[in-house]
Amino acid sequence: MSWTDDRVEILKTMWMEGNSASQIAKELGGVTRNAVIGKVHRLGLSNRATPSKAKAKAAPKAKAAPKTKAPSKPKAVEVSSTSMSVTIPPRKPIITAGQPLPPQPSNSEISAEALQKVAVVEQDAKKLTLMELTERTCKWPIGDPATEDFWFCGLGVESGKPYCEAHNGVAFQPMSARRDRRAR
Repeated sequence: MSWTDDRVEILKTMWMEGNSASQIAKELGGVTRNAVIGKVHRLGLSNRATPSKAKAKAAPKAKAAPKTKAPSKPKAVEVSSTSMSVTIPPRKPIITAGQPLPPQPSNSEISAEALQKVAVVEQDAKKLTLMELTERTCKWPIGDPATEDFWFCGLGVESGKPYCEAHNGVAFQPMSARRDRRAR
């Protein structure tokens, strides 16, 4: 089953009329309730009439002052059927290629002692490729993955951690150090 323009229009119309995802799936045929919910989410549909709202809309209303349109934000999708009603909160935005990453701790926020240990360890590192890594080797990436000069530390890991002692010191900072940074 593919989402043709006609089927999408039927979905939009029925959704705005307040029909449940199950009802829409039954009407369209060859599609599940979850597929309807997924398509509604991808289309960004919301603010639909529920059966009780549809009756309320039928009653005439006094004209209200025109509202200015605020910038749209992701809204929760309401899913209802005869036996239950569920509100699905909007998803967090996904970072795609080309977008800046969220703020990361800078080297100035990491202790000088930890950075010194890392510099010494990286001189002695085994310089493994991805295929050479095991559960007992440090998986700390070094260099730019887009270049030939990219490798992983490869030294022995601390028990239960993915990195060697020096890289754990950078990756897993004590709670008090993180709290101090937030207070600044």
